Amino acid sequence: MAATGEPRVWLKLHPDGYPADYVPPRTTGLADFEDSVARNPDGPAIHYFDVTLTFREVDRASSSLAAALVDMGVSRGDRIIVQLQNIPAFPIAVFACWKAGATVVPLNPMYKERELSFYCRDSGATVFITMESCGEEAKKAIRDTDVTRLITASELDYLDPSGELPSVCKDSRRVAVEGAKELTAILRDHSGASVPPPGIGPEDNAYITYTSGTTGPPKGAMNTHGNLSYACRAFAMAYNVTSEDRVLAMAPFIHVTGSSCLLAVATLVGAPVIAGFRFEAGEILRLIEKWRATYTNGPLTAYIALLNHPDIHVRDLSSLHKPLSGGAPVAPGVAREFEQVTGHYLHNTYGLTETTSPGIITPRGARGPVDQESGALSIGFPPPGSTAKVVDIETGADLSPGETGEVIIKGPNIVPGYWQNPEESAKAIRDGWLFTGDVGKMDEDGWFYLIDRKKDLIIVSGFKVWPREVEDVLYQHPAVSAACVIGVPDSYRGETVKAFVTLKRGREATTPDELIEFCRQNMAAYKYPRQLDIVEEIPKTASGKMLKRQLREQDSTRPAPDAQSHS
Repeated sequence: MAATGEPRVWLKLHPDGYPADYVPPRTTGLADFEDSVARNPDGPAIHYFDVTLTFREVDRASSSLAAALVDMGVSRGDRIIVQLQNIPAFPIAVFACWKAGATVVPLNPMYKERELSFYCRDSGATVFITMESCGEEAKKAIRDTDVTRLITASELDYLDPSGELPSVCKDSRRVAVEGAKELTAILRDHSGASVPPPGIGPEDNAYITYTSGTTGPPKGAMNTHGNLSYACRAFAMAYNVTSEDRVLAMAPFIHVTGSSCLLAVATLVGAPVIAGFRFEAGEILRLIEKWRATYTNGPLTAYIALLNHPDIHVRDLSSLHKPLSGGAPVAPGVAREFEQVTGHYLHNTYGLTETTSPGIITPRGARGPVDQESGALSIGFPPPGSTAKVVDIETGADLSPGETGEVIIKGPNIVPGYWQNPEESAKAIRDGWLFTGDVGKMDEDGWFYLIDRKKDLIIVSGFKVWPREVEDVLYQHPAVSAACVIGVPDSYRGETVKAFVTLKRGREATTPDELIEFCRQNMAAYKYPRQLDIVEEIPKTASGKMLKRQLREQDSTRPAPDAQSHS
């Protein structure tokens, strides 16, 4: 039976063996972990650089931490902040929180006191688990909040102190944080301890994952265990992920891609997850080769970084035959280049925090077409058990194939709402449909295309310009490594198109005028950028999304250029 009764023209696109429908079991992320422990206790659960932890070791460590949390007064429904990089402490902390009946609130280690204070107050968390290097900021942030305990972990935990440090950890140092308890000490003091079953179910929150706040104050999406259970199974089905796979954590665990598409999938099937502290292209390439990684998901910016690293041509990447990209539109040119260099098709996916990662995906065995009108690479079609459609941005009325509007999604992946925010919940989720705020369309065959964020639309002299289309043209220039396009005020046109570009190694002589002219030759006159800055780096979120809001804020403080330039 269909998930919602909506017409599902995309069913004819399904590869052989891909089901039309799916009803997820009523289970939890904790149950999935315990099942994998029972099936293969001595199998690898985490490859951290060159060190391996088994499922039994992770199980025992998480039980020890859970016992400590219960001793601290944690009970079912409590919130615990986990502000950690991709280190073994993250999955250990997540499973410990669930064993104690608590909800995980994952936060970016780059956040500072002001930001952290907001999350502490909004979530009502009582325990804060953070990196040693973030401890001082966390100490300041928890003042006048409900947080009573601070726990620290380090990227150096589990590494051989006498051995050579990985390149990404070469500057790491132990940091003592006064008033905090070290995770390693807690695990030692509670070794062998355990807790009774917490009694959590599919309706309980596994995570409260805060959105990046691009349209106002951050909102905490309530990713339930039921949401997570469906999400990881949707990915495992689509890409045939089994215990024989090795899951590369290219996205951060704090992001819904890392927690659902990577960690939860590995947990479900009993496969090891490969973690390397934080993203560094050279180290990621080494880990792919060493552990024979097979499956991963990362933002387009991560794949661009891999392609631009010289080791891409010397590392053996033959095992990585299930690569995915999500979080931002994938430029067709980058996808083609990745396949040419590695031999592996880059599967385009689309998801949000509110869809617990999988929203619309291109399953293994399918190849998304490029929309001839917009130049967008298809993001695929809804996974079995969920559905999607395109509606008019103003009225919400259903649109016909080929018409551009807002993409909305419905299914067991959709969160029930935002933490203690009924007004925003009611705006975003109506009759079970998540209104994504993303603009796209569906063709007659059922392929979906993401055009851009509704809020990023640029109006130039009354004409609509979608930044992604301009970015795709820039990516076709051989000197461009990364591109980000925004609209800026213009006294003549109302708004004008401005691009920020980073260049590939060896192409530093390329000029802004050259890139503007390239765009002028390849798109309508009102679309091409009149302003273009070549920069060392484009600011990004922890998940690799380019921060257009930050670029707008930075640009607003600069003197306005001649409105007639490049006209």
